[in-house]
Amino acid sequence: MSAGFLLTTLVVVASPGTGVLYTLAAGLSRGRWASVVAAFGCTLGIVPHMAAAIAGLAALLYASSVAFQTLKYLGVLYLLFMAWNTLREHGALSLETSSEPRSSGQTIVSAVLVNLLNPKLSIFFFAFLPQFVSGDGAGRLSQMLELSAVFMLVTFVVFAGYGLAAAWVRRHVLARPRVLTWMRRSIAAAFVALGARLALAER
Repeated sequence: MSAGFLLTTLVVVASPGTGVLYTLAAGLSRGRWASVVAAFGCTLGIVPHMAAAIAGLAALLYASSVAFQTLKYLGVLYLLFMAWNTLREHGALSLETSSEPRSSGQTIVSAVLVNLLNPKLSIFFFAFLPQFVSGDGAGRLSQMLELSAVFMLVTFVVFAGYGLAAAWVRRHVLARPRVLTWMRRSIAAAFVALGARLALAER
């Protein structure tokens, strides 16, 4: 495994995106455990893209305009749904102090969908992994699986770090309703901006 792969992976994972945003919101709204669960869910959301790249299905997304556009706009709609829920205090940034907090399962499902409905992630794997794989046959497959596992591990660690940092400042948010309102609007605007960026994305 090359240092170039690790460095590129770190840069890609640490760059702000939908997964980072969702994990930050989970940490701010529901604390440390929720942020770790969200990071785990976002990491699970990578698996279908990884499998598609390894199986060659990502080539279909790249070649088929209809397939790419369909998945892309499903992702856009989901991001807009997340923004709407956030503004209405029922979504990613709803501070939960009641007796019925969101379950870990619900958090994981939402986190998986955040990454699953992003066709650019499949194409990223399709274009990114082969650059660091040599040989052919079974050896090539094992290398792709190994690099994918490393990518997922880095994703979980970095996202969990973001989430735990957000959870650390949570008590300050709880004590300041105006800050919470500002942050809710900012998170919603960020979801909309990411949705717009995805809508304008090309293969």
